[in-house]
Amino acid sequence: MVSGAVPPGLFVVAAAVVAGGLGAQAGAGARWLLARMRRGARVRAPVCEVAVGVLWALVGGAWAAGVVPGGWVPALLGLGWLAAAAGVVDLRHRRLPDALTLPALPVALVLLAPLGPGPVVRGAIGAVAAVAVHAAVHLVVPRAMGAGDVKLAGSLGAVLTASSWSAPVLALVLAALLTGAGAVAGMVRGRVGRGGAVPHGPSMLVACSVVATAAAVGAGTG
Repeated sequence: MVSGAVPPGLFVVAAAVVAGGLGAQAGAGARWLLARMRRGARVRAPVCEVAVGVLWALVGGAWAAGVVPGGWVPALLGLGWLAAAAGVVDLRHRRLPDALTLPALPVALVLLAPLGPGPVVRGAIGAVAAVAVHAAVHLVVPRAMGAGDVKLAGSLGAVLTASSWSAPVLALVLAALLTGAGAVAGMVRGRVGRGGAVPHGPSMLVACSVVATAAAVGAGTG
């Protein structure tokens, strides 16, 4: 991966800079897209640009350092873009646009293709299972789990299950803890009333990113 004529450290930095620059452009595209959706959101620059740029720089640098396998790079980049775009809408408007969540599943399966047919098949099965679990929670406790969260679960479940069968469970627990912590913080600051709901989508996205990245790193260093 690293040419003998290029110092390894310089190669890592260069890869991070290039990936970060491309991520900033992809973030600008996300902001443009959100502003033009029927139920999107107007996001001030450079929120999306910085968020996607930083995430892509980390992935690019990790790949160049040999920490993340190349097969995982497309899925992690796509996940970073989705996390920034969908997360900002859910935080600002407490909803997840169908224009983001519905296409995310087929796109996720395509981005998992470099890992081989096995992970893609597991991803498809995991997507169905994730939607079923989140749909059940939505039906029982609709205030805790919105319909947008159920749709988002498909793509996230695909990426997680592609890494391992246990990854979705870890992400589910972590997302619940993050949302709970957010609710407590909101009540302490007076922004969330007792029994009030907080957006769960950002927690799902963060949890998936953490668990999937850890799995990719484990595959790269194992």
